[in-house]
Amino acid sequence: MMLSLTMKRRPMKFLPTCLMAALLLAGSAQAVDAPPALQSVAALDVPRYMGRWYEIAKFPNRFQRDCVADARAEYRLLNDQRIRVVNRCRQSDGKIEEAAGIARQAGASSSQLKVRFAPAWLSFLPFVWGDYWVVDLDPDYQMAAVSEPRREYLWVLARTPRVEPDAYAALLRRLDAMGFDIGKLQLTLQTEAIR
Repeated sequence: MMLSLTMKRRPMKFLPTCLMAALLLAGSAQAVDAPPALQSVAALDVPRYMGRWYEIAKFPNRFQRDCVADARAEYRLLNDQRIRVVNRCRQSDGKIEEAAGIARQAGASSSQLKVRFAPAWLSFLPFVWGDYWVVDLDPDYQMAAVSEPRREYLWVLARTPRVEPDAYAALLRRLDAMGFDIGKLQLTLQTEAIR
């Protein structure tokens, strides 16, 4: 009888040690698999970034679920250094959906912005401002990638409705190296029908 009591207690003594070891191993496996913290581009010439950008590809997201084609964004610098943002896309019924918002710099890096599409009277609430980080930008400001720190959202933008396949493939390699799951990207149909 004494032997069985000892056997029952012994595993309980080692249980906390085993649990701690398992947690440490799981944590180290996650740390190895986790990509490094996302960085935005070193510098962004905000006035040069203004104008029309066509959506070339995106990660699927809930706020664009009704968009089927012709997604684009227009950026205009305002006198107070905020940016007026107008996003448009074509819905399956042929109608154009439009969302207007405001963006502002977030911190020291001009390539990290905060954008809001909620009404102005809600702008005091931090959660109505979303991250808009330019994570890749070619020197000629013709192609860009935009995301946020968690990599849940990603947009590939260009000044033209179509891009050269080699330039797009090179951008995908850079995004992959940044830890993005590029297999999730969906190409955007651009018919150039929106003016």
